[in-house]
Amino acid sequence: MQTELTVTGMSCGHCVSAVEKALKAVPGVENVQVSLEQHKATVQGNADAQAMIAAVKEEGYGAEVAGQ
Repeated sequence: MQTELTVTGMSCGHCVSAVEKALKAVPGVENVQVSLEQHKATVQGNADAQAMIAAVKEEGYGAEVAGQ
């Protein structure tokens, strides 16, 4: 399963790394690709979307499921 999140507040490579690390720590996440230019994270796996959003917000960034 693939989930796309729109991530706000990222401004540099460190931000991308922080979001990537936070998402990889969520149970069920298999792979993460974060794009600074597109302000999105593409997540592979069966993780709960709300858990992923909460993990990103804990790092200080905004997140929501893309297209909602």
